[in-house]
Amino acid sequence: MLEVRDVTKSFSGLVAVDGLSFDLAAGQIMGLIGPNGSGKTTVMNLLSGELKANTGQIHLGNREISKLPAHAIARQGLARTFQIVRILPAMTVLENVAVGGVFGHARYWGPGLETRALEMLARVGIRHLSQTPATALTYIDQKRMELARALISDPEVLLLDEWLAGLNPTELTDGISLIGELRTEGRTIIIVEHVMDAIRSLCDHCVVMNSGRKIAEGAPAVVLSDRAVISAYLGDDDA
Repeated sequence: MLEVRDVTKSFSGLVAVDGLSFDLAAGQIMGLIGPNGSGKTTVMNLLSGELKANTGQIHLGNREISKLPAHAIARQGLARTFQIVRILPAMTVLENVAVGGVFGHARYWGPGLETRALEMLARVGIRHLSQTPATALTYIDQKRMELARALISDPEVLLLDEWLAGLNPTELTDGISLIGELRTEGRTIIIVEHVMDAIRSLCDHCVVMNSGRKIAEGAPAVVLSDRAVISAYLGDDDA
């Protein structure tokens, strides 16, 4: 479903992503993990078109998307949430979600758009808040709204950038459960996450980054016990 080959991104000589390659199969949930500053969000920005790679290629299905702008990549079938929730503050919850249906992969308009947006709000558990101003939502409900906006266009690949960050224990349990439900629907997802319980329970496969480079890849249980991965998180003295 997604193929990343030898992708490099640098900023004024600082290499943020260094020759990264991986494959993501249809219906798979992949965890993209690593310590802070390892390049994970930069990868998400490269995949979604917010940034352009200096070298390398990214294919979504059989289509190269490396050089496309973000809006074109969204229409090709890739949707995302952000590390810091992005809302349209002047709009209601329903209107925020509807935007994804207009500009995303499967596009809607008119009565069909509202119906689809309400369906997605019900899917994430906040249909009753559809007419609420987006700014009036709690943090977890803003995250649910952003997820509904990503899902409305039925993307081929969904990127979740620390979607579980900042949640209290109850919200975290609910969030993991919701992502697990998306997994049962057969969705193809990349998760950037520091919550290892979520990585263990949700992911089929993990790619571990440190200082812009891939240092491990494989099943969660395997990579999380890898000495290089432990060292990257804890330092050599504790590895």
